[in-house]
Amino acid sequence: MKLNGNEIKPGHVLMHQDTLWAAVKVQHVKPGKGGAFAQVEMKNLLDGRKLNERFRATESVERVRLEQKDFQFLYEEGDMLVFMDNETYEQLELQKEFVGERAAFLQDGMTVTVELHEEKPIGISLPTHVTLEIVEADAVVKGQTQSSSYKPAVLENGVRCMVPPFITSGEKIIVDTDTVEYVRRAEK
Repeated sequence: MKLNGNEIKPGHVLMHQDTLWAAVKVQHVKPGKGGAFAQVEMKNLLDGRKLNERFRATESVERVRLEQKDFQFLYEEGDMLVFMDNETYEQLELQKEFVGERAAFLQDGMTVTVELHEEKPIGISLPTHVTLEIVEADAVVKGQTQSSSYKPAVLENGVRCMVPPFITSGEKIIVDTDTVEYVRRAEK
C-alpha cells in the first residue's frame, strides 16, 4: 500500500532502502517557503539501526502490513526456542537472542504473538504479566520504612527483581515482563 509522505504516522511499518523500518516519531512540517514534509525517526526491524529521514508530501513510500499470529511456546533446545502455530501445528524455531532477555519469562504452553513479514518473523510479544514463585528473598532490615524500601529477590526463572518487604520465599507474585518489576501478589 502506497502512502504519501504526509500520511506517515508513528507505528507504521515502511519499506525503505529495501528493508523494513518502523516509524517511531513523526513530525509534520509546513515551512513558509517550499513544500510540506514529514521528518520521520525510524527503527530498522531487522537489525535495530535508527535513521532520520525526510519525506516530502508529494513523495510516496510503501507501507507494509505485518501478519500477527499466535504461537504456543513448547520448549528450549540449546540456544533455540521452539514454538507451535496454534492453527496449523507447524513448529517455528527462533534464536534465543531474537526474543532477548524476556526469554527467561517463557513458560511451557505460554501463548505469544509473533509478527511476520512474508512468513519471516520480525518481532515477538509476550503476555504483559506472568506469575512466578520467589525462591530467595532477603530478610527485612529492622528500621526500614515499609513504604519506600524494596528488597532484592530471585524468581524461579533466575531473574532478580525488587519486591516489597512483606514478600517472602515461596510466595507467588505477578511480574511485568517488559520492565521486570513487581506488580502484585498472585491469587492463591
